[in-house]
Amino acid sequence: MALPENPYPCELQLAVQVNKTPYVRFDLNDYTIPHTHVRRTLTVRANPRQVRILDGADLLATHERSYDRGAQIEIAAHIDGLVERKREARHHRGLDHLSRAAPASQALMLRAAERGGNLGNITSHLLRLLDRYGAAELQAAIEETLASGAAPHPNPVRLALERRRAARQAPPPVAVPLPEHVRKKDTLVTPHRLDIYDQITGDSDEHA
Repeated sequence: MALPENPYPCELQLAVQVNKTPYVRFDLNDYTIPHTHVRRTLTVRANPRQVRILDGADLLATHERSYDRGAQIEIAAHIDGLVERKREARHHRGLDHLSRAAPASQALMLRAAERGGNLGNITSHLLRLLDRYGAAELQAAIEETLASGAAPHPNPVRLALERRRAARQAPPPVAVPLPEHVRKKDTLVTPHRLDIYDQITGDSDEHA
């Protein structure tokens, strides 16, 4: 009998659990996937030449199979996507911290966005000013900048901070690098209602 026209698929297929990093472990090596598919169970189909990674019927990545040990086989687009996501995450954390310390910064950032400003660069500069001058002074300087109609940029804010410092005859601020646990000591914490604990205690007494 003649052999069938279509070759029989002799692939190894197995389910793999992906952790928080965009790598799939297969046969002692790690293969990248898009960062949007972490923390889920995917399917690996491997033959002697290549490794394919699927999410259901959707093909996520095709890699040349490696027979090394502990190697990382990467697709550049997967790494670039992860780097961009981390950059955006840092930017959002900075904006959140800035808006809590100096609420007027939200209006400044909105004006900057309308003019096509570099929000990441503005955020990093304002965070440095926050570290040097403090939340109250930064809030007042941003309000002064917004009221004056100056460009939504860190430079007018810095000039306003210096004018206020000179008016108080205060010494120039000195940036002092502090350990992370010291910086976190002044983290703003949103207080919660304490009557919730009274309700819990009351429920426990009723059951007793």
